This record gives sequence, C-alpha cells and structure tokens, in this order.
Amino acid sequence: MLVNLAGGLVGQDVAVDFLTRSRNAPYLEELDPGVRLIETRRSGVLAVQPEMIRYLRTERPDFVLCGKDRAARAALIARRLSGVRFALVMRPGTTVSERVARRGAWTRWRAYRLIRGTYGAAAAVVGNSRGVVEDIASIAGLPAARMHLIRNPVVMPRLAAHAAAPLDHPWFAPGEPPVVLALGGLRRQKGFDVLLRAFAEVRGERPCRLLILGEGHLRGDLERLAAELGVAEKVQLPGFDPNPYRYLARAALFVLASRWEGSPNALTEALALGTPVVATDCPSGPREILAGGRIAPLVPVDEPAALAAAMSAALDRPGDASLRRAAVAEYTVETCAARYRALFDQLMRAGT
Repeated sequence: MLVNLAGGLVGQDVAVDFLTRSRNAPYLEELDPGVRLIETRRSGVLAVQPEMIRYLRTERPDFVLCGKDRAARAALIARRLSGVRFALVMRPGTTVSERVARRGAWTRWRAYRLIRGTYGAAAAVVGNSRGVVEDIASIAGLPAARMHLIRNPVVMPRLAAHAAAPLDHPWFAPGEPPVVLALGGLRRQKGFDVLLRAFAEVRGERPCRLLILGEGHLRGDLERLAAELGVAEKVQLPGFDPNPYRYLARAALFVLASRWEGSPNALTEALALGTPVVATDCPSGPREILAGGRIAPLVPVDEPAALAAAMSAALDRPGDASLRRAAVAEYTVETCAARYRALFDQLMRAGT
C-alpha cells in the first residue's frame, strides 16, 4: 500500500523519498520512477539511527509517513537527535485491540503504552477504515481532530494488466470445477482453519476446489486439517505469489475468513476485478466495504456452517460484477493520494 501511495503522491506533485532497509524488499520494483528509493541497509529502532539522522539533516522533509510503529519510533528518536523538525503522520493498518486481545496482560499493557507514546507524538493518524480509526483513538486517547479516515490505495491502474497475465494452472482450464480462492499469510488471524471446515461442507455437496495463496507458520497445521477433513486432494497451498491477481480474476469465488482485519486489501481487489466474494463480519473493514452485506454476504466469525452456506449460495448466484466494482471506487490510488495531499496541505496551513 505504501508503494501504491508513493506513486499516487508523485502524481499530486508531492516529492517522495521511500526509505527502506533493502532494495530487494517485495513490491519495490513497482515504485513509480518519480519516487526516490533510499536504502538504509539497517533495521531496528536504534540500528537505523545514523542513516536516518543523516537523511533528515540533508533532506529536511516536511512529513514522515510511517506504516509501522517501529519505524515511527525510529523516526521520532532521529528527530530528537538530529534537531530536524518534521510532522509525523501515522498510518495504522489493523485493529490493534483485536491483534493483541489474546496475549498476556503484560504484552497488552506494553503494546498500548508504546501506541500512546508513538501516536501521541503524531501530527495526524490516518486509519484505513472507521474501525481502525475508532480503535486507535480509543487506545491512544487522541482527539477527533487528529484522526482521519483515508481508504487504502488498492485499486491501481496496473491491476487489470496484472489480472490478465497468463496463468498456467490445470485447475483453471476450461471445464474444470469452480475454484474457491483465499489470500493471506498462513496465520490464525486469517481464519483458514475455519475456511477449510466450511469448504469440506461445500465439497460434500458439489465439485469444487480450494486454493490458498500465502505462506506462514500454520502451513503444517492446515495441511493436516485438510487431510483429516478428507479434502487434501482438493486443496492446494502453493505459497506466496507476487501476482495473485491472475488467480483472483479467474476464481469462481473469493473468501475472506479472517478473525480480524484493518481494511482487507484482498477483498477490495477481488471486488475491483468483479470476482464474487463472501466475507466474515470481522473487525474491521468488511462491513464497510460490503455496505453491511448489500454488496456481498457477511457471515459471523468462526462459524464454518454459516460460511459454507454463504459460499454455496454465492457459487449458485454470483451476483452483479458491476455492483462489486462500483463498491470500491473510493479505493483508487488517485482518490487516496488526493486525500493525503489535502491532509498535508491542511497540516502545513496549521503550521504543524
């Protein structure tokens, strides 16, 4: 999302430097040519300080936009040590309270304390959904004037080209059973265990297949569960793919089974491509994106039977692709970049 946003801001006549530990990080090859890529070769709050201080003193940016809390803490320390003033803009991407809800009391206390300190020092906090905005405001105790809602810059001009790229996979050949697709890291948050159980129910009623693109520490658990459910031959976990859109555009159904999100990009991308979707009503994002279930079905979190019923219904009645595309018009790179530019102008006028 930061790569997309950087390019969009260049289109808004904003000079953008993109600081990263490594030029080989994913998606950096898609940076707009007008964005200057600066490699720090270091990571960590303290390790990055010499490069960050040097950068601040040389370039003297008006704003530092951070998508991760650790990067923001590094920037704040560098601001203090360099003496260079800039306005920090935070861009949280998930509902933090849900992410840490099942951790120990000490971990939650420490996470909230770090958030209050970091976000309290920000000139503005931009959430990608109303749920994220409300969550951070509650945790950090920030006034409404410093909280802003700007959607993720998901729908990019190159999305259609990526989706049209060739796909050599036997499951997508003409005449093959429909493919249900899911995307994301193989971790508890994404609810792929629930999806497997729901898929097993659907598979008992009709021919279909399930493809989950992503990698993570739960791969073994998910493969064992698929075997226990008797659907291992109908499920594939190919790992991470840099162009999932060619799968997404050809899938019969995209399913978001998450237990929590911020604003789920894969769901937004599926809608932008017109793909039928089903999503859990998790905090936060799906309810906003799907207009309370008007665009596509919403089901309760952690309920395989409800998810299976919604999947079967969507496979029978895919619905209107044009309605799905229209639902994410607010998520274009151009729209999001223009709103960030307006926020920067507002902060400049206020002398922040």
